[in-house]
Amino acid sequence: MSIRPVKRLIESKPTLEGAGVHLRRAFGFGNTNDFDPFLLLDDFRNDVPEDYLAGFPWHPHRGIETITYVLAGTVEHGDSMGNRGVISSGDVQWMTAGSGIIHQEMPKGDHVGRMHGFQLWANLPSALKMTPPRYQEVKTLDIPEITDDDGTHVRVVCGNFWGKTGPVDGIATDPIYLDVSVPPGKRKSLPVDTRRHAFAYVFAGSGKFCNASGPLAVPTEGVKWLDTTPPTEADNRSLILFDGGDEVVVQAGDEGIRFLLVSGKPLQEPVAWYGPIVMNTQEQLRNAFTELEKGTFLKKG
Repeated sequence: MSIRPVKRLIESKPTLEGAGVHLRRAFGFGNTNDFDPFLLLDDFRNDVPEDYLAGFPWHPHRGIETITYVLAGTVEHGDSMGNRGVISSGDVQWMTAGSGIIHQEMPKGDHVGRMHGFQLWANLPSALKMTPPRYQEVKTLDIPEITDDDGTHVRVVCGNFWGKTGPVDGIATDPIYLDVSVPPGKRKSLPVDTRRHAFAYVFAGSGKFCNASGPLAVPTEGVKWLDTTPPTEADNRSLILFDGGDEVVVQAGDEGIRFLLVSGKPLQEPVAWYGPIVMNTQEQLRNAFTELEKGTFLKKG
């Protein structure tokens, strides 16, 4: 087995999105090669309702899939196909925008005003950019959960892991999307196919992700020029991009560690991206926005 070295360490950045939702962006709108087939990861965690209730009013998508995973509160959604629903704590919505959809997502807090979830964007291969849009809504009780002998707990949202298969299926890039909790002080190896790009996003506790030579110091704040010793652990809201290998090794800190572990097969296709639309060429991108202006964006099923 070869341990995947840490290629890059990123602290998620405060970002304003939608109609004024305060969130943290782990990656997105930059170089897409390292994260291919994934495009963007947002962490919308907030306990101030005024900072998220404006939500994400009606907006278009084409050429991508959006994956929304809610941990606290709810997200009410609706779309141009007439779908309506609510994603609650522990639920997942996997939306394949395909040829085009217009939808809205409106977050609501729990009984004490807390809202927490993630939205991941996955690219679609060129052959499926104009596929008919569809949804996969998964309730929390339908997501397989595994607890290993050492107490490590994994929710399998998508893909195959430790003999369990996540409920989301038929995804072109065959992603694996896991919610992993490792108990305090435990060291854990997690298999990842060598043909995949992989990243982890820490959202509770802390720990060290290991290189082949041992634990790697993972800075979580911008290191000031006077600092000589960066922090030594991956903390809350840190993104870890892994290099090649067939396993990820993590050493949990004193409070344990919880993180998303996501991997997918790279598409290795050109990306033309503006706002909520991702195509392969600038001409396709211009055409999409022209269709939006003309009212021909939505295609008949």
